[in-house]
Amino acid sequence: MKKYLAEMIGTMVLVLMGCGSAVFAGTVQPFASVGTLGVAFAFGLAVLTMVYTIGKISGCHINPAITLGMLLSKRISGKDAGMYMVFQVIGAIIGSSILFILAKDSGSTTTLTGANGYHDLVQAFVAETVFTFIFLLVVLGSTSKGANNKFAGIAIGLALVLIHIVCIPITGTSVNPARSIGPALFQGGEALSQLWLFIVAPFLGAAIAAFVWKGIDTEEA
Repeated sequence: MKKYLAEMIGTMVLVLMGCGSAVFAGTVQPFASVGTLGVAFAFGLAVLTMVYTIGKISGCHINPAITLGMLLSKRISGKDAGMYMVFQVIGAIIGSSILFILAKDSGSTTTLTGANGYHDLVQAFVAETVFTFIFLLVVLGSTSKGANNKFAGIAIGLALVLIHIVCIPITGTSVNPARSIGPALFQGGEALSQLWLFIVAPFLGAAIAAFVWKGIDTEEA
């Protein structure tokens, strides 16, 4: 149970800090702006800090797509994978609820939750699939046998920063179904109607990454 609670807390922190940066300091906000680069680093730093906080307890997936990739790579059991995903979503909802309470009377003009969204369906689907694929390759590679695992958190955190820099203008960047579910529930409307993409595309990207990694990992040969 401890590892499930760790995943819940880690995902809550990711949503609260990452999405919170978009709500309070993102581009076109009335507050002091950190812009796209600042939001990208907020997400990456949230993951980086959580890796070294809860990594020894749960492995710090804090993302159902990562959990799926680990399951397909046979690094986690089906039972644990299912429970991880449930608690990740719960954590995202808790983080979003806290953020919504903090932001509802703040004067934020673009978003109160940091929900994902898109204008071009094909572009968004391709982006979320490809960037999740890249993210999972980094996760699987940096945590694999023979890798310098002490620095895995840095590689994973910086990879997420890079992905956000490119993907924020396209979808707001998800590559994490839990991160999208929590904010969408509070945002409602279009965010909920588009939510399916931010579940399906990251899972697809994760599955492809697990398959590709199995083919190129020398330890699997």
